[in-house]
Amino acid sequence: MQTDWDDIRLFLAVARAETLTAASKVVRLDAATLGRRIARLERTLSVALFAKSPQGYALTEAGQRLLERADAAGAMIHAATDDVAGQGSSAHSTEAASLTGQIRVGAPDGCANYLLPQVCAQLSAQHPDLDIQIVALPRVFNLSRREADLAIGVSAPTAGRLTVQRITDYRLHFAASAEYLAQAAPLTTLADLAAHRIVGYIPDMIFDRELDYLADAGVARVALASNSVSVQLNLLRQGGGVGVVHDFALDAAPDMRRVLLDQFSIKRSFFLIRPAAEPGQARMSRFADILMQGVRAEVARLERRAL
Repeated sequence: MQTDWDDIRLFLAVARAETLTAASKVVRLDAATLGRRIARLERTLSVALFAKSPQGYALTEAGQRLLERADAAGAMIHAATDDVAGQGSSAHSTEAASLTGQIRVGAPDGCANYLLPQVCAQLSAQHPDLDIQIVALPRVFNLSRREADLAIGVSAPTAGRLTVQRITDYRLHFAASAEYLAQAAPLTTLADLAAHRIVGYIPDMIFDRELDYLADAGVARVALASNSVSVQLNLLRQGGGVGVVHDFALDAAPDMRRVLLDQFSIKRSFFLIRPAAEPGQARMSRFADILMQGVRAEVARLERRAL
């Protein structure tokens, strides 16, 4: 049985995008042609690789097994080509220095909204043939399902074949709009929070214990809640109350004021997470290093401005 490697490439695109429409944009084939190629691959293998529905293409058990093996094969191919490219003459050094292709970065929405745009815009300017996709989700990313090529998390996972690197620490404090503070009850101790509306996460949608900030302050009730950091910040900017805010986000909200600085301060960390064996290992490692340096510098810059 002969399988066309190009069909495997198309299979990987659909497995990662989970819809023909999204995958077709990546591989630059129309969705109908892509669907026929996937059907041909399934006939060749005599097995269903996807469960099709109006919501998209979900991997079957056989499809998941093929994904794991195809990823491993792709990693070996890319490692070999990276090694050969590394032995090339110095005439190609400028070309090799530029990152190309598509890389998808997953991140919690605080990082995705207030750090990654600056960092990735600069990366894109430096590497014009690189396509960077930022996926902001208020939950843990599933790298095995290729929701992203790499992800930024707020805690280090302990399971799975993953490479985990700590990027940097960041800090959070209580904050509220200047207008709200001018009209609200005094706020000088944590006990005073009982007289204020609290903005925060929806309690049963906190996807990582590191995000349960209000528990550290003894706050039980959240009057205005969202699973999105950016929505929480906008609630605070509209005078919704008092909430915990990333110091690095305050540059985007000049009307906000930090409060209770001597009473409450939280330090958390960002981690870069990626598969231990991945296609284009050298390329992804280089991108990861540049991304981490950028995030580190941006957190430091924005936290200095918040002082």
